[in-house]
Amino acid sequence: MVEMVNRPYAAAFEAHALANPDVLCLSADLTSSCEIDGFRDRHPDRFLSMGMAEQNMMSFAGGLGLAGFRPFIHTFGVFMYRRPYDQLMASVAYPRRKVRLMGFLPGITTPGGMTHQAIEDIAVMRSIPNMTILETGDATEVESICAAADSIDGPVWCRILRGSVPRLFDTPIRVGEMRVLSEGSDILIVTAGITTEEALRARSALAGAGVSIRHLHLHTIKPFDTQALLDHIGSVRHGVITLENHVTEGGIGSLVAETMADAGVGKRLLRLGLKDTYAHGGSRAYLARYYGLDALALVRGVEQLLGQDFGLTETDLDAVRVDAVHSLVKAEAL
Repeated sequence: MVEMVNRPYAAAFEAHALANPDVLCLSADLTSSCEIDGFRDRHPDRFLSMGMAEQNMMSFAGGLGLAGFRPFIHTFGVFMYRRPYDQLMASVAYPRRKVRLMGFLPGITTPGGMTHQAIEDIAVMRSIPNMTILETGDATEVESICAAADSIDGPVWCRILRGSVPRLFDTPIRVGEMRVLSEGSDILIVTAGITTEEALRARSALAGAGVSIRHLHLHTIKPFDTQALLDHIGSVRHGVITLENHVTEGGIGSLVAETMADAGVGKRLLRLGLKDTYAHGGSRAYLARYYGLDALALVRGVEQLLGQDFGLTETDLDAVRVDAVHSLVKAEAL
């Protein structure tokens, strides 16, 4: 049984901020939705409500960084880079300010549709010089994301899970590393964020079908350990599958493709994720199935890569965890 942790970010951020007096908490009018309402109430002198004015907030955070503070900006990820992109570039990324961009609701983790779903943020952030990119995949990584981000000498983009989050790992994020979750020899599967849980659902069924899976989980997307990835690719016979909560262009699939191409690796690569589309509204489980981001899509990808049909169905996979769309631990249900 997987342990579920309610609102892990709330306690983690408060503990980190209290241990680091230079850390300030900024909110763009989504305070309870980003789990910092308790911090606001208990530590009003360390909290700044910037309203729904993300461009001003980004420039303001850059100024705080210049003054020696380490501002943690909180809002939905999609509002963190689409609206204030110019300010993000000029006031934060270019001068390498120590601004920590805590983006909630990555990809299909919200039923709010395209206006709330950050589906191309990794592609955008990977192209920005000086930017570090971290993504949380479980409660332990959420609990360690503040310390990990705050260890970086420069701006950091973080994809944060909120609400009720499963605990999959027992060690914190180590920036620049990747988690090796299994060391099979047939196919390499590379996942991050919520897709790692889906890959874990599929692995035992695939093992039962005789497929030896090597599985990597990425919490650090930039900077990236290219040689480590190439070593893992060299350890499998049949190729690589990436599964990501993001469009397939510019994200983890592209990262792996670029690494393979630069090194002249001739193995097959199958990229699973959002295929040149926006996602509509719906529950996470429904959207993952509809757009091919779930465990069954991964099984079908393995079958495609191997040219075999294992006859596996949803009933052969580990049970899906169904999130409540409306929940006390997810304010405003969006």
